[in-house]
Order: sequence, then C-alpha cells, then structure tokens
Amino acid sequence: MRGRWSLSSRLALLFAACTAVVSLFAGVLFSRGSEAHFIELDQQLLEGKLIGLRRALQGLDAEQTQSRLADELSRQADLALRIKDRDGVRWYDSSLRIPAQLPERPGLSTLSDADTDYRVLNAPLYPERADSPQLTLLLDITHHQHFLQRMQRLIWLTVGLSALATALLGAWAARRGLRPLRRMGTIAGSVSARSLNARLPEEHMPAELAELAHSINDMLRRLDDAFQRLSAFSADIAHELRTPLSNLLTHTQVTLTRERSLEDYREALHSNLEELQWMAQLVNDMLYLAKADHGLLAPCREPLELAQEVDLLLEFFAPLAEDAHVRLSREGNGSIEGDRSMLRRALSNLLDNALRFTPNGGEVRVHIVEDVGQVQVNVENSGDGISADLLPRLFDRFYRADPARQEGSSEHAGLGLAITRSIVRAHGGQIRCESADGWTRFLIELPKGD
Repeated sequence: MRGRWSLSSRLALLFAACTAVVSLFAGVLFSRGSEAHFIELDQQLLEGKLIGLRRALQGLDAEQTQSRLADELSRQADLALRIKDRDGVRWYDSSLRIPAQLPERPGLSTLSDADTDYRVLNAPLYPERADSPQLTLLLDITHHQHFLQRMQRLIWLTVGLSALATALLGAWAARRGLRPLRRMGTIAGSVSARSLNARLPEEHMPAELAELAHSINDMLRRLDDAFQRLSAFSADIAHELRTPLSNLLTHTQVTLTRERSLEDYREALHSNLEELQWMAQLVNDMLYLAKADHGLLAPCREPLELAQEVDLLLEFFAPLAEDAHVRLSREGNGSIEGDRSMLRRALSNLLDNALRFTPNGGEVRVHIVEDVGQVQVNVENSGDGISADLLPRLFDRFYRADPARQEGSSEHAGLGLAITRSIVRAHGGQIRCESADGWTRFLIELPKGD
C-alpha cells in the first residue's frame, strides 16, 4: 500500500503549483509584451528610415543615388539596404553581409541568418511609379533577441525559485496552521470509555476548527451521557434482580433443608412463582424499552376517542380510588389515530402513579383538550409536590422519586414512566411533568394524525 501524502505536503504542493502557474503566466505575458514592443520600435525605425531615403533620393541619377545611399546608411551601423530593379535584378547592396535570400513579401518580417537576426522591411522606392525599384531595409536585432532569451531564462529561473520558496513557506504555514488539528487528534486518540469527559479546546482555534471541535465536544457529551446512563442502567438491573434472586435461592435452600409436607412445598412454589412472575415482567418491560430505543415500536393506527378510553381506565381504577378515598374525574374529549393497547398502557401507568401519590381525600383529574393538529391529555393529582431538580429524572429507568425505595418490589420497578414516554414518542408526541401549588401534572401532547 502506497504511503498517503500528508495534508501539509498536499497544501505545500498546491501552493507551489499555483505560484508556478501564476509566475509562468506573468512571465509569458511580459515576454510577449516585450517582444511586441521591440517589433513596434523596429517598425517605426525602419519606416522612418524609408521615408528619409525616399526624400533623399528624389530626383537623383544613378551615380548620385549610390553616393547618397552610402552617406545615409553610414550614420547607422546596424542598418543595411538592398535595392532591386523592376526585373528583380540586384542593383545595390550596402553591405557584403546581407543574406543572399531575403523575404519577398511586402511589409515587415523577421529573418535569421547564421548568428544574426534581422528585421526586414520590403517596400517600393517610389510608391507612385509602377516601375519603381524594390527597396529592402534590414535592421540587425541580434541584441534584442539576446535580451529576450536572457529574460526567458530569468523567467524560468524565477518560476522555479518561486515554486520552491512557496513550497517551503507553504509547508511551514500549513504545518503551523494544522497544529490545532494535530492537537485535536491527540486528544481524540486518548478518549476511551474511562475518559469520555475529555474535551477539545475551542478558545484559541481557527473558526473552522472551533466549529469542528464544538461538534466533537457535543458528540463526546452525548456519548458520555449515554455511557453513564448505560452504566447506571446495568447497575439498576443488577440491583433490581439481586433481591428476588436472593429470595428465591434462600427460600429454596430453606425448603430443601428437611422433609416437608406437600402443603409446605406448594406454598414454597407459590412464593417462588410470585418472584418469578415479577422478574418475567421486569424482563419484558426491559425488552419493550430496548425495542423503543431502537425505533422498533410500530403503533397500529386506528381512530380513537380518548374520552372513552380514559373512562374505561377510570372505571378499572375506581375500586382502588374508593378504598383510598380519592375522587376520579375526566373533562373534555378528543380524537386521534393511535394504538389502542399502547395508549391504554401509557395512561394506565400515569393513573396508577397518580393514585399511589395522592393522599386520602385527594383528587385525580384527567383533562383532554383538542387543539389544531394535536390533542393534549393532562393527568394531574393533588398532594405533595415534586422538587424541581427531580422533575427531569422522573422518566429515567428505575428512578423513583420516593426516597424510601423498596428493593425488588414486585409492584413498582421504576419503569412505568419510562415506558409511558417511549409510547408517547412512538406516536410522535411529547410528555413532560409539572409540579406546583399542591398539584403534580403530566402533560401529553399527541398529533391528531391524518
């Protein structure tokens, strides 16, 4: 497997490539601009010389023309001239070094001969005459070309040095800029199940990394909370099952210490059966909550009249309320689409919880309020309130607000409110608890459905 390039190396190469491209582009533009500038200057010089020659030779005979040409060309050593007659026969060369073959097309052109470069201008000596001799001016531009070649070499050298310098500076800047990321990696690598409380520093980081660190810290907080809940959950399961298992073992061992009558064995089995039934119910409740945690609760949707469902539950709890001298009442009505058995279980848990904490002579009331798009069901009971710091924990598993906790109680394992919340959420609703002015109130908000 090939080694992967580090992010610092990639950024350094990217910086170097960008610098090289920009430098090369700028150098090519400068080179082309310089070359065009030299061509323009050469053209102006040659055209100016052409105009001067035409004026100087106007009206001269052949002997005077050659003498005047020699005089004119002697003033500029890098300029040469060739004249041909109308038949193309060479009539005059100002220098022996003029190449034998010159461009024939009119206008300006460039010619290289041996180690010398020329700018060549072809034009008629007398433009107004059809039989005018053809004049060719040659300007030695070798020094121009040498300058352009040196400049091109300088451009390539500049491109290379710029790319190298940018790569080194880019690597240094990238490594320095990514230092917080490496620090984040070090801290993240040290996180384990025993150190979920570690957090990434957000204060002195760049904005982009600070946002990432904040997201990772939020994730660590969620994981820490979930892990703490799972640990507490496992401890609570062991705590709840320890007492009934101990009772079963002790009772069975005592029963087997000696021979007993059939009635004694039957009584022992009945006692063990009660403990086993409670443990089976506890396991079923735990499986129910596990399904809820994984989104496996799929309520059956059917039209329900909540007033009818609540009235049936109040009728069921009526004997218990009568024994405790607690008055039950229901107000309002509402229609939803939901799972009948699941909602009955949730409301039954709330009513059972309300009856247990309502003092003699108290009252349990159910209010149903139908609103646009949702139905609210409030189950409230009179009695001692619940402290505000305990309200957020009421729906935790195995949590009991009553400090007089009964271990292994077959009646109340502390899962009722957790199951109720799972059922409400499975229906797309929310549940919360309020406690003030001598009343404790559970508020359920359920969508009405289609």
